[in-house]
Amino acid sequence: MQQITSPNNPRVKEWAGLLEKKNRDKHLKYVIEGIHLVQEALKARADLECVCYEIERGIPAELSEAAAASLDVEWIGVTAAIIAKCTDAKTPQPVFAIARKNRGELEPLLTEERSLVVVLDGVQDPGNVGTIIRSADAVGASGVIVGLGCADIYNPKVIRSTMGSLFHLPVIEGDLADILPQAKARGIRLVGTSLQAAASCYAYDFTGPVWLLFGSEARGLSANVRELMDDGLLIPMQGQAESLNVAMAASVLLFEAQRQRYYRQ
Repeated sequence: MQQITSPNNPRVKEWAGLLEKKNRDKHLKYVIEGIHLVQEALKARADLECVCYEIERGIPAELSEAAAASLDVEWIGVTAAIIAKCTDAKTPQPVFAIARKNRGELEPLLTEERSLVVVLDGVQDPGNVGTIIRSADAVGASGVIVGLGCADIYNPKVIRSTMGSLFHLPVIEGDLADILPQAKARGIRLVGTSLQAAASCYAYDFTGPVWLLFGSEARGLSANVRELMDDGLLIPMQGQAESLNVAMAASVLLFEAQRQRYYRQ
């Protein structure tokens, strides 16, 4: 296992640059921070280039077994200063990994018999994007499609919010103007929330192939995506809250779909 101690090392400079989207796009790599997320990435056999750990502390005990088994992953000892330079968290953990982007494939989501997919249209808050990916993972959804104008799924804040779910299901970036017509042509229903909708989400049939559309926190779905939507649903609320944020609304619909599919009496 090798060591790097200089913050000016070329590899360190590249890793630090991955905190910016333009460099993640250029190198097709991103940073995974912390013991839990690195552990989840290793379990899921994510495409890792290397795992860097703090020399003085050694490889964390939670990762020692993986270190012995991951023959195709470099394990590199680095200084605390390098970890601070290459990670986004205010209080960095003693380990991070560099992963190669996985572009994912759209076709399996289009052909799955009861495809349940979350589609994000301009959702810009990293915490919301990460939470929605986590909820989709929790209910066993087929995948998540992230359209143009959304927070970058490889943003460190998004990755932290997923709590490892990013490695558990397909998360695909793409142009919704191209992707959604393909779904409609396959008979997939495109469903979104709407305050004007007459149908309650609890009366809707989620047991067939359904893609759930969620728009930006401020403006909702874009006009082009709204035109493609087949059904608008209302989430009934008994209290005085005006609305739910996008991550909460997505979770409500995802768990109702799970209830109908797996927990009907």
